[in-house]
Amino acid sequence: MNIAIIPARGGSKRIPKKNIRPFAGKPLIAHSIQVAQQAKIFDHIMVSTDSDEIAEVAREYGAEVPFIRPENLADDFTGTRPVTNHAIQYYLKQGIDLNYACCIYATAPLLTAEYLMQGYQALQAQKDKAFAFSVCTFPFPVQRALKQHNTGVTAMFPESIGKRSQDLEEAFHDAGQFYWGRVEDYLSKKGMFSEHSVPIMMPRFLVQDIDTLEDWHTAELMYKAHQLKESE
Repeated sequence: MNIAIIPARGGSKRIPKKNIRPFAGKPLIAHSIQVAQQAKIFDHIMVSTDSDEIAEVAREYGAEVPFIRPENLADDFTGTRPVTNHAIQYYLKQGIDLNYACCIYATAPLLTAEYLMQGYQALQAQKDKAFAFSVCTFPFPVQRALKQHNTGVTAMFPESIGKRSQDLEEAFHDAGQFYWGRVEDYLSKKGMFSEHSVPIMMPRFLVQDIDTLEDWHTAELMYKAHQLKESE
């Protein structure tokens, strides 16, 4: 069996009630729930939250909320992996046999079922890998990054600042959307960002971190543009 786990804490500070704030006509978290439903590869789609309000919205859109997340897993310093593992262990204790788990962020309204499927298929095909997660290329060479000082700026990598873009190795980053893994590997000490993982490359027009109101407005514009393109 496969499970989708959507972590959604209630204590967002920079964007209050971020996970249930309306985004393109529905609560933000609804987009993640619905893309998991559209993929048609999950036996369970659950939301792990410490908020009764988020739990109510999640159930309204068809997700399972079998428990309210304990306080020790709902502070500002708890990472995603302990939350995901807590949910996996809950289902295993109920006697439910799980094979694959996919953590989907509640802040991923641009994610499509196509890329969720790619991650699942890549992990199935590569038996020596433990995880598969979304990545995206940087739009500008990271080797030519700058640092600001009181007196001006300096190059972060002086040896590369004068090189042409095409002569520098392309870098990519975690897209912050989904993280597939075999259940036994999630519960192990294997690292996500390591040789154990398969990167699933996503286009930049489907990737936007949402931490500030500026990010939010950018994501809404990207979402509307993508919907318009899909309808052509």
